[in-house]
Amino acid sequence: MAQLLTSLEDAYERCRAQNLRLSRQRCYILELLWQCDEHLSAREIYDRLNQSGKSIGHTSVYQNLEALASHEVIECLERAEGRRYGRATHPHSHVNCLDSNRIIDVEVELPADLLATVEAQTGTRIHSYRVEFYGQDQTHCSSTPESA
Repeated sequence: MAQLLTSLEDAYERCRAQNLRLSRQRCYILELLWQCDEHLSAREIYDRLNQSGKSIGHTSVYQNLEALASHEVIECLERAEGRRYGRATHPHSHVNCLDSNRIIDVEVELPADLLATVEAQTGTRIHSYRVEFYGQDQTHCSSTPESA
C-alpha cells in the first residue's frame, strides 16, 4: 500500500521516489489540485491553468495526468461524463452530486458486522473499501415543503 500523501511536498516526494520527473507542467497540475477541494476534468485543469497565466497544452495536461495517476500521485475517478482528477491524500469515499456533477470526499467507516457479512458472503478478507453515494444537492432545493 502506498504511503499517504498529506501535502503537496509529499506528492513531489512520491514523484522523486518513483523517478517521475517534476516538470514545470507537472508542478502546475499538482499545485492546482492541492489548492482546490474539487475533482476536476482534464479540460477544467487546462482552463484553470491557462486562465491563471500558466501556459500548458491540452496534450501535455492529458499526458501528465495519466503519468501522475498511474504513479498514484493523484486520484483518477472514472465517470460517465469522463475522468475526474483530485488529490490522492488518504483512503476516502465519495458523494456524487447528480445536479452539479460535483464529487465530494467523505470519511465513512462501515460497521464491523457489515464488513464481516461481506467477508463471509465472498470468502475474502476486506482490508480497505470505498463507498460511492449518489444524490441531489439539498442546499439548492426549496426549504418549504409543498402543501398536501
